[in-house]
Amino acid sequence: MARYRHELPQLDGGIFLSDGGMETTFIFHDGMELPHFASCVLLETPEGRFHLRNYYERYLAMARGRGVGFVLDSATWRANPDWGRKLGYDAARLAAVNRAAIALLVELRDLWEAPSMPCVISGAIGPRGDGYRADRTSVAEAEDYHAAQIATFASTEADMVAAFTINHVEEAIGIAQAAKRLQMPCAISFTVETDGRLVTGTTLRGAIEAVETATDGSPAYYMINCAHPSHFTQALEAGEAWVRRVHGVRANASARSHAELDDSTELDAGDPVDFGRRYGELTRRFPTMRILGGCCGTDHRHVAAICEDCIEPVRLSA
Repeated sequence: MARYRHELPQLDGGIFLSDGGMETTFIFHDGMELPHFASCVLLETPEGRFHLRNYYERYLAMARGRGVGFVLDSATWRANPDWGRKLGYDAARLAAVNRAAIALLVELRDLWEAPSMPCVISGAIGPRGDGYRADRTSVAEAEDYHAAQIATFASTEADMVAAFTINHVEEAIGIAQAAKRLQMPCAISFTVETDGRLVTGTTLRGAIEAVETATDGSPAYYMINCAHPSHFTQALEAGEAWVRRVHGVRANASARSHAELDDSTELDAGDPVDFGRRYGELTRRFPTMRILGGCCGTDHRHVAAICEDCIEPVRLSA
């Protein structure tokens, strides 16, 4: 049974950490091969699951050390029908790998959760196409397409779903509508270009307000991911109602554009200390932004820097 599906603790305040750039960590730091940037393939072997456990536990230890909550996002960003087909997965195998991803997170929660550290299990959803390109789809097509993965998560102990690297409004609305129909809380996380706009040219404000209007505000919250803080900070306006609906950030380590990152054969890990400082500035200006992790190019150093700038150390009584 899902533990937090009907009452997400991250909506009640306080900082929640998440992990960093899973795929870039495995590829560039650990020398692993992930076809089509798909970490879900690791769930199919004991060795792969071992690597995933070690990866998550490094971040879980940080949250425990700081006495804050943690959002466990599953390794399923590519585990949808079109990308699954490229990986050689049929529908049954795809459903199995999505279930296995949640089962692994349940095991980790059982080991790590504490009264001061609620662990929320989130089924991660990726875009149907490329998160860096405007592969447009209709709302109805997006709802139908993503419903299968959301339904699989709904049948597990997942508390919610989170759609990452979404770059156009219609897909976001379709995902939100499918999640609402299947009674799964969802977060919508948009990615933006260096000008703070979606690749379609839509402003972040315009995207969030459009989803809010079309879905009667059904998403639990919104996030921003897969862009450097310098790309989207200028698009945020303190005090605006739409900004108060943005509860999380999972930024890229690099300030390069998406096109530059696509063409790069080497990892740009940026400056973890500066990364943490930028998060500190964000959370002070926008206190609703309290779900904090990383995306491409980030690793445990970046999340440790977030902790230094955004979370007071736990003070032990004498």
